Parts: sequence; C-alpha cells; structure tokens
Amino acid sequence: MELTSELVDHLAHLSRLHFADEAKKEIQNDLQKMLAFVEKLSELNTDGVQPMLHMGQSFNVLREDEVKGSVDRRTALQNAPGASDSFFRVPTVIRK
Repeated sequence: MELTSELVDHLAHLSRLHFADEAKKEIQNDLQKMLAFVEKLSELNTDGVQPMLHMGQSFNVLREDEVKGSVDRRTALQNAPGASDSFFRVPTVIRK
C-alpha cells in the first residue's frame, strides 16, 4: 500500500494534528515503514495458531482486598495546608 501525501493530510485532519511540510514528509516515511512491517507480517503462515487473549500465561494477578482502618476527618485535615470546617481547601481552578 502506497501512503500518499493526501492520505497523510487526511489522517492529520482526523487526528486534529498540524504538521510542517518537513515533518509531514518524515511522518509519511515513518508510516510507510510501519505499513511495510504489517504487510510483511501478513506473509506469515498462522494456520493452527490459536489467537491470544493475553501476552502471558498469567492474568488478573491482583491481590485480595484487605479491610484496614481509616483516618478520621479531624486527623486528615490536621496536615492539610488549607482546610475549611470539614473539607480540604484547594486553589480555584475554574474562574467565571
């Protein structure tokens, strides 16, 4: 598959990216190499190979939940740089 400049422009538009002309040529070359690699992989004979769901034999290797004690509100607010009654005070992020 040949990767044209128009296709790169279309992909850039879809991903909402803007590239300089020099960068676009470099990206086009990189994408062409990726496509060539995928095309090369399609030449492999995969008859009889079962699809994998996980890359290894282990999955869901999570610890069991442990119920532990908690910190009461007054203790938690003692170390806060700013507190108001029973809440943490944080800097304003959204201004009207």
